[in-house]
Amino acid sequence: MFKKALSLAIALIMVLTLGAAFASCGDLGGDDKDYTIESPLPAKELTSTVNVPSDFKIGFIFLHDENSTYDANFINAAKTVKSVLNLTDDQVLFKKNIGEDDSCYNAAKELANAGCKVIFADSFGHEDYMLQAAKEFPNVQFCHATGTKAHTEKLSNYHNAFASIYEGRYLAGIAAGMKINEMIKNGTKINGKTVTADNATMGYVGAFTYAEVISGLTSFYLGAKSVCPTVKMKVQFTGSWFDQTKEGEAANALIAQGCVLISQHADSMGAPHACEATGVPNVSYNGSTVKNCPDTFIVSSAINWAPYLLYISECVIKGEAIATDWCGGIAEGSVVLSDINGKAAAAGTKEALAEAVKKFKEGTLKVFNTDTFTVDGKKVESFKCENTTEVVKDGFFAESVARSAPYFEFNIDGIEFLNTKF
Repeated sequence: MFKKALSLAIALIMVLTLGAAFASCGDLGGDDKDYTIESPLPAKELTSTVNVPSDFKIGFIFLHDENSTYDANFINAAKTVKSVLNLTDDQVLFKKNIGEDDSCYNAAKELANAGCKVIFADSFGHEDYMLQAAKEFPNVQFCHATGTKAHTEKLSNYHNAFASIYEGRYLAGIAAGMKINEMIKNGTKINGKTVTADNATMGYVGAFTYAEVISGLTSFYLGAKSVCPTVKMKVQFTGSWFDQTKEGEAANALIAQGCVLISQHADSMGAPHACEATGVPNVSYNGSTVKNCPDTFIVSSAINWAPYLLYISECVIKGEAIATDWCGGIAEGSVVLSDINGKAAAAGTKEALAEAVKKFKEGTLKVFNTDTFTVDGKKVESFKCENTTEVVKDGFFAESVARSAPYFEFNIDGIEFLNTKF
């Protein structure tokens, strides 16, 4: 009984914090603890009533390790599910720093041979190697984050998953837009130049020109624009998911070009550190950076992968089919926000975010409302995902409906791509 109670207590603590990735802003130290503002969209408590057989094993393949904010988010989610299901160390196997190459196939094969009933990989480039393994081990379930091929390959043991993180990015964008409004009102100087409505330009460090990245940066921009109508955004791509030097250089280049706030879809601390060093407000991704950036960090959005990892584990344990394409949202607890750093955020940020969350839950707020953006001066009237499924209807672009992975790939007006070779 004590072991079960202890396990549930640990699970609750892990879910509420998402481990180290969503460390409380209260960890600033000293008087800075007063700046913590509770998240308007925290992680939900997870519970399970399934009886886990002793031979159940789940394997994980991670592109990097805990030093990557992206992978740390997955690793913490896996640990949460381990605790919720009361799994032993022998039942949860991790493969870290596995590249998007044959090493992924080899890792998947090793996990399958080790007795894993379900294997999960976390990076886009892992997909072909996971498919290769799925065909070789038909009795093992293979699940892959951010992939696009499950619905076309039609293997009963291969599955894709994502989340409506575009909603979380939009919320983070609202926080960014409010901060810019505050800087305009106060006549704040960034890099020696006063912020005005006319020069309100954000910077964004992106990894690749994949639809996943473009969908996220666009939703972030639209969130900011919803509260700061004159805002513009410049995007610098790095060609890497994790490169602290390139990400820091990209952030500094954006700041040098007059960007007054920086966000990112890249996995290192390069951009946040550059912002802290120059006093430029920052909206991070996949977890709070407040410990290292107490003066500039505002808020972070993230996908909470624990609900999905619990779902696939329970499906396998109960002998139920896993969805070919799964996309969790706010309702499932798959989209979360970190605590807000009141030292950097604009007044009223939590209230504004809470109101937007309410509208998302009611279904009255659509991120890609086609009345709110144009492409080359024209409204988007139609788009077919993979040239087959129409996803523009009822006045909005329906993201992650035709498949779980994003497919919004427009360069909308107001956003300038500084490089596009990636």
